[in-house]
Amino acid sequence: MLNVILLGITSLLTDISTEMVYPILPFFLSSLGAGPGVLGIIEGIAESLASLLKVFSGYFSDKMRRRKPLAILGYGASTIGKLFLYVANSWFWVLTARIIDRFGKGIRTAPRDALIADSTKKTERGYAYGLHRAFDTLGAALGVLIAFYLIKNLSKTSYRPVFLYSLIPAFLGVIILFIIREQKALSSVPSNKLKFSFRSLPTKLRLFLLASFIFSLGNSSNQFLILRAKAFGFSLTSVLLLYLCYNLIYGVFSFPLGKLSDKFGRRRIIVLGYLIYSLVYGVFAFANQSWLFWVLFCVYGLYSAFTEGVEKAYLSEISPPELRGSVIGLHATLTGIGLLPASVIAGSLWQLFGFSVPFILGSVVGFGAATMMFFAVKY
Repeated sequence: MLNVILLGITSLLTDISTEMVYPILPFFLSSLGAGPGVLGIIEGIAESLASLLKVFSGYFSDKMRRRKPLAILGYGASTIGKLFLYVANSWFWVLTARIIDRFGKGIRTAPRDALIADSTKKTERGYAYGLHRAFDTLGAALGVLIAFYLIKNLSKTSYRPVFLYSLIPAFLGVIILFIIREQKALSSVPSNKLKFSFRSLPTKLRLFLLASFIFSLGNSSNQFLILRAKAFGFSLTSVLLLYLCYNLIYGVFSFPLGKLSDKFGRRRIIVLGYLIYSLVYGVFAFANQSWLFWVLFCVYGLYSAFTEGVEKAYLSEISPPELRGSVIGLHATLTGIGLLPASVIAGSLWQLFGFSVPFILGSVVGFGAATMMFFAVKY
């Protein structure tokens, strides 16, 4: 469990860094003359291109039977991405910064999550992933608070000091990784004979991956939630507080829901999470009261708590042990690929028809994915 705690601390520090800059990006892009369409393109390209790496990094970690080197490389790349954001003077530089940052996430995600599974018993994985998500989201909340303080007191006319300060926790997170003592991933299959193909996976696993991919097609970037609040009239500091509420709820409930999934099954928890997402996006389409935005951001935090860690625990259980990193990477790749059309379509629909249409679409797709998970994926 020591590895889980150390990885949690790394994620805490990295998310402090990431969430110091993430909710500011729509405002920063607006200051550079970029609108919702550009935001959709940036988020879609950055997330999807980076996600293509996740299946490969997971597979290579299975082949090498080592997770730690790839995790260090990934967290290091994300740190460099923050530096590019600091020097950005056009939306193209923001795109470059986001690609480098998400490249790092693509490299590290599957090996890190497989390392958590390697370090825990099957009956404790909901607990372990929930604990990791709690660390991660606590870091996100602290990052938003730090950004709020800096914007309020030091950087009212410029976002760049926030980008610069975000490098400090990112660098510290990389240093923590060197403390981890990794055991080589156990496998009865020789590494030179390890093969990975979608058809060879269990039917239950393939159906879950398909349901996750369908869900991702309606799950556009969280930046659109922030942009929706901005369009309604919330100031930057108010948006930061809204995003803080989201992260606090996410962090508080991730651990108990992960532990609950150990007892009552992962699939039920995931289905409920998808339904919460569908409800939140449906209401976002028509929200016209400021108090409702506070409620929606909080409930959206519940959706993340119901799904993020629990999905990873579920994957670790239904995957062949020798392909655990590959499967976790494939899942991340599929959901990341779905984010490109989801974000581009959401940005385009927003500009053509207004904000309601992309949120209605997300709600419908979320409900469809929940239905598929409930009826098609048996566990």
